[in-house]
Parts: sequence; C-alpha cells; structure tokens
Amino acid sequence: MAEDNRYVYISRKMSYALRHNPEKYGLELAQDGSVEMETFLRAMNGMHHFDPPLTEAMIREVMAHAEKQRFAIEDGRIRALYGHSFQIKVDHKEAMPPAVLYHGTARRFLDSIMEKGLLPMGRQYVHMSADIETAEQVGRRRDNRPAILTIDAEKAAAEGIKFYIGNDKVWLADQVPPRYLGRSGEIVIVA
Repeated sequence: MAEDNRYVYISRKMSYALRHNPEKYGLELAQDGSVEMETFLRAMNGMHHFDPPLTEAMIREVMAHAEKQRFAIEDGRIRALYGHSFQIKVDHKEAMPPAVLYHGTARRFLDSIMEKGLLPMGRQYVHMSADIETAEQVGRRRDNRPAILTIDAEKAAAEGIKFYIGNDKVWLADQVPPRYLGRSGEIVIVA
C-alpha cells in the first residue's frame, strides 16, 4: 500500500472509531470525546491488522500528512475534533468567521436547505468550509455534481449566529437560517 493511501486508510479507521462507532472498538469516550492513547492503540490494533502495528508516532505522522486537522492529542489522550455522529459535547472556540463560508451538498437537498437552512442533521454542528474546493470535496461524497452554497457568515455573525473553529478549513455553527444562504443569489452547481 502506498504511503499516502496508508495515511488515508488509517485516518478513516480512526475517524470511524472516534467519530461514529466507539462502541464497536470497546472504547468509552470521556465527555470531551477523548480516550487514553494506549487504550485507543490497543483497540485499533485489536480490530485491524496494521502492519506494522499502529503507534502514537504513526498517528502523529498521519495527522501531519492530512489535508484537514481531524484529531488532537493532548495529555496522553486522543480525540476527534469534529464530525461526531453521536451526542457528545466537544467544545470549540467561538471565533469571527471569514466574511463568506461555503457548504457543499447534494443537489437533491437544496429545496429543503433553502426552506429550513443548514441543520446539523445527526451531527453536533453544521459544517462549513473556508474555501470552495473543500466544500466541493464534501459535496461530492453524495453527488458527483454537488451544489455549493455560499454563506454570508459576516452578516450571520453580526446578527448573533455563533461560529466555531473546527480546524484550518472547517467552520462550525449550531445552525444557519436560510436568510444567510446563497449570498447575492449564488448557488454553484459543480459541472
């Protein structure tokens, strides 16, 4: 397996364990979503046949090569930074977002989104991107020609919508009402 593919493979397995199904790995996450690194490594190596076995150094290497910062290691513990599909309270730093953010989605969801706004839909937060390219990548997970919504984050923040830093490319909010979507009527359908 090529090194880049190995990093992606390990990152996906880590995401699944920390963001979606810790029970499958026998992991009991703390309130902040963290677990002791040694416990995590035993669980990951017990569930998958990594060759060589997964180590903290390898995880740090995966994190260093990732396009997005998805994990944090602090005080001998590891956690996913965002994207949990189960209820867990991961606190994120509230911050002033860029003037415009983007959200990539499948075209079939557009009518509902334009009516109800962006909702977490089973996640803790709504995820938005700081750039169109990342939004397009996200949108392509469900549609080969995704819609890219622009979000007037500057106006939303000025009117009381709280934004949080997910990582260097991902911004989070509890929800985004429809009046802040499609700034200047912009909705791009990727060709």
